[in-house]
Amino acid sequence: MDGVVTAVSSNGTYSFTKPNRERVTLLAGLGVEGDVHAGVTVRHRSRVAQDPTQPNLRQVHLIHEELFTELAGQGHQVRPGELGENITTRGIDLLALPTGTLLRFGDVDGGAVVEITGLRNPCRQIDDFQDGLLKRVVGRDPDSGEIVRKAGVMSVVREGGTVGPGDAVHVELPAHPHRPLERV
Repeated sequence: MDGVVTAVSSNGTYSFTKPNRERVTLLAGLGVEGDVHAGVTVRHRSRVAQDPTQPNLRQVHLIHEELFTELAGQGHQVRPGELGENITTRGIDLLALPTGTLLRFGDVDGGAVVEITGLRNPCRQIDDFQDGLLKRVVGRDPDSGEIVRKAGVMSVVREGGTVGPGDAVHVELPAHPHRPLERV
């Protein structure tokens, strides 16, 4: 179930999209160095407005590159970083991972490690970016009626290090029982 990093992105100012970088540095307990969303407490504007003392469970945003292929088939051209993610991966079904999964970047015995905290809860800014895109990344399961969020997962940095395109991503599942991802 291992994969690869295809792009890394960060932005020091509030903006929906994030420019791609050659490498990013993940700082333990904070997030992506120089990124506006890095910090111990929440940095997303809507969350800060609710309670600025909340822990930041959204330090690093990851999206699976396969989503972009799916969206292209529905008429939406999206490139890495354009949905505000920090790390774009290929080969891992991020949305199927349980809460608490560790993703180790690079060397299995070293490198940065993030812990998956939950699902990104997409907002209307996605439609501001591309009209109609929000309904492609949030919908309802036709059988269960449950809300399905496809816009990636959020995580916190457990071990710092640098991450860049081409780095391996090693998946370490938590002990059972697994808890499904919920929005954070």
